[in-house]
Amino acid sequence: MSDITVPPGVATGGKKLRSNHLNFIEVVSQSVGVIAPSGTPGLVIPVVFATAGNGTWLAYLFATIALVVVGLQINVFSSRIATPGSLYVYAGHGLGRFAGVVTGWALLIGYVFTAAAVIDGTIATFLGVLQSVGLNLSGLPLNLMLSLLFVGVAFVLGWRDIRLSTRTTLIAEFSTLALILLAIVIWFVHHGSVVDTAQTGLQGVNPGTIRLGLVLAFFSFVGFEAATVLGVESQQPRKFIPRAVLASVATVGILFVVAAYGLTDAFHGNATTLDQSSAPFAVVTAAFHAPALGVVISAGVALSFFTCILASINSAARVLYALSHHGLFHASAQNTHDKHASPHIALSFSTIVALLLALGLLFSGWDELSAYGILGSLATYGFLLAYSLVTIAAPVYLYRHGELKTQHVVSALVAVVLLAVVIFGTVYPVPSWPYNILPYIFLALVALGVVYFLFLRAVAPQRLAQVEAETLGAL
Repeated sequence: MSDITVPPGVATGGKKLRSNHLNFIEVVSQSVGVIAPSGTPGLVIPVVFATAGNGTWLAYLFATIALVVVGLQINVFSSRIATPGSLYVYAGHGLGRFAGVVTGWALLIGYVFTAAAVIDGTIATFLGVLQSVGLNLSGLPLNLMLSLLFVGVAFVLGWRDIRLSTRTTLIAEFSTLALILLAIVIWFVHHGSVVDTAQTGLQGVNPGTIRLGLVLAFFSFVGFEAATVLGVESQQPRKFIPRAVLASVATVGILFVVAAYGLTDAFHGNATTLDQSSAPFAVVTAAFHAPALGVVISAGVALSFFTCILASINSAARVLYALSHHGLFHASAQNTHDKHASPHIALSFSTIVALLLALGLLFSGWDELSAYGILGSLATYGFLLAYSLVTIAAPVYLYRHGELKTQHVVSALVAVVLLAVVIFGTVYPVPSWPYNILPYIFLALVALGVVYFLFLRAVAPQRLAQVEAETLGAL
């Protein structure tokens, strides 16, 4: 299956995405863009440190291993099925159309809420850069202007060409990551040693802190599977996409481990602890007398959040495109632009919803970072549910096709256990408000999609014929 077949009598205009378009590096860039790895050292690692302390590097190592195992389950499908429907179609092939629909809506929530979160994250980090050069600006009018600017540029890039989008992501992310690694290497040279006995000896660390740190570290990786939405647009999708899924999570995971170790070491003995620092690389670069490098890295972090907006709305649009083809969303969302072959209607919808969510929290009185945390947590629930269903679907799919082996069962069980640990950690101990109500908000959002699916199945079963074909692998 190389594309989504269009049901007769729905929509007009372009229907197909541009095929055989993106090379391997551009496919990898899609996953890297949603992960936004440059943003993690500057914003997320300090939060993980607040819980895991000297075990922060270990929490990221465990999270990397866990998601590599989850990636193996995703690749059961990505090596066999090429589709813009991503995990939605994968879960349907293994567990049937109902599970596919649940996965699709969960994944759509994940991508849209990630886009909304990083709109606020982009504003926060951009204002931080301005403050570092002496411009202390704030206020809702400024937030509104910046939101429209960042989202507008991201939309135009996504509308024009997916290759332009992935190349923008590639340049922004890898440039900033190179500077982050450079800063860490210079720190260790300046410090005179790479051995930090507090971290290697796990001082003050216990299983409880590692578990909580693992939950938070997991948040840094969500969206690593985003390359799977390029099943039509990728060159050699059954070869490039599986490699991109594992390459993105493993490479980024190693970078996170190194960054966590380096930042923790750099803040030992500092008057301000890592978890209390709003600009950790400004502190690190100041230690070896290169404050300008800290400003450049901070700007790169802001750019990283911007590219995450771009990658997230691109991913959301392609999932929505597939849902629309299967009668699960308005038929117009399956149209593609006549010139650019982008899913412009689905892209427009995803962008507008993300913008409204981001601005809604800001205008409700939440600051940028609080809004980022709330929206990002809701997004993470979407990814966790989607990953869990695909992980369960993988061995079922292999069994039905006579390919199931012992190692597949073991791998899937390990992935399920690791995902269960993360899911349990998000709800127990019960977090403070508003995080304690977020699981219920997420379930209500998923329920909206499920109820609509059940309604269609009852009143218009013919509209779901394509879903049946997809999920049973009949195409």
